[in-house]
Amino acid sequence: MTIAPPALSVFETLESEVRSYCRGWPTVFDRAQGARLTDEDGHTYLDFFAGAGSLNYGHNNPVLKRALIDYLERDGITHGLDMATTAKRSFLETFQDVVLKPRSLSYKVMFPGPTGTNAVESALKLARKVKGRESVVSFTNAFHGMSLGSLAVTGNAFKRAGAGIPLVHGTPMPFDHYLDGQVPDFLWFERLLEDQGSGLNKPAAVIVETVQGEGGINVARPEWLRALSDLCRRQDMLLIVDDIQMGCGRTGAFFSFEEAGVTPDIVTLSKSISGYGLPMSLCLFRPELDVWEPGEHNGTFRGNNPAFVTAAAALDTYWADGQMEKQTLARGEQVEQALLALCEENSAYGAHYRGRGLVWGLEFADTTRAAKICARAFELGLLLETSGPASQVVKLLPPLTVTPEELDEGLSVLSRAVRETA
Repeated sequence: MTIAPPALSVFETLESEVRSYCRGWPTVFDRAQGARLTDEDGHTYLDFFAGAGSLNYGHNNPVLKRALIDYLERDGITHGLDMATTAKRSFLETFQDVVLKPRSLSYKVMFPGPTGTNAVESALKLARKVKGRESVVSFTNAFHGMSLGSLAVTGNAFKRAGAGIPLVHGTPMPFDHYLDGQVPDFLWFERLLEDQGSGLNKPAAVIVETVQGEGGINVARPEWLRALSDLCRRQDMLLIVDDIQMGCGRTGAFFSFEEAGVTPDIVTLSKSISGYGLPMSLCLFRPELDVWEPGEHNGTFRGNNPAFVTAAAALDTYWADGQMEKQTLARGEQVEQALLALCEENSAYGAHYRGRGLVWGLEFADTTRAAKICARAFELGLLLETSGPASQVVKLLPPLTVTPEELDEGLSVLSRAVRETA
């Protein structure tokens, strides 16, 4: 299938040059259901992008859609700031019963605003308030959001440059595998902490992604995460896990840190927490860290009641019986086997893959090839994006509800795109 780009339109004449995804997918989308989108000309695309991870349960999931329609038709509260509503109560009770209690987590729940970066900003503010320190340690190739505090702990130079002002009070350290195992884990970090002449101010917290999505699908080993958790505990630093893209089941378990057996002090969630692509984010933290004064952190859209409705429905539908994790891990094995075969076929090109659950990355020695593969995949009816600081990784992020047949179809298209861009 070859798609001609749409004619000059209101998007190009009126919308800002900052738009990005539409440049890689030059068509006008009109409808979507499950793992497929349809454009206004009737062409259908298999979606291995899933709203950058905000559509773990697919487009217009029928169970979640029914719950949302019923709520709106009975004139349920749409906008409520942080007022108590029946929708919020239902979500909180469901989240506690389905997610927190079974994992013996006693987190308090904060609704900081509609997006992931709102959750990160609140986590950073809270950590600094609790510890009375300014510095926060992040990691190479991290991505935590586009507002100023989040950018200060983000590694990407292009995104950081957009701030236009110095980004301060953030210190980067090497992520797992960054030094190819030549240096023991955290040797440099701990030496700086213990040396009064190092110039590193004592950090309030460390913020980390267990799998760096935007950074290139860099997967931290469980033992590396456990060592980081232990270091934070010994050095009186809070551990913040940014689970915005990798949480809500993307790596298998509901929280991506469960496999490592660590319990962060603070956790940020967004993207698929609403289940339906509706704006919603959470900041979770240990009860003793709840030192906020009323209204000290707020926002007009911090209580998205329609998102509470779909979020509760998603938890009830997909997480109450424990089957979603097993299904995601099985689908992940299916993807891994296909990528293994693909990399063996392309070993001469330095092909290699990495990932967990249903997030995978494919990389070649030629760093320009990923973008060409994604462009050809689009022409063949598959939506893929690139990731990494040089857009050098083909990123696979299908819905968790994707069928085995849809996975096979998409992986077959990917293989064809790889062959045709060799």
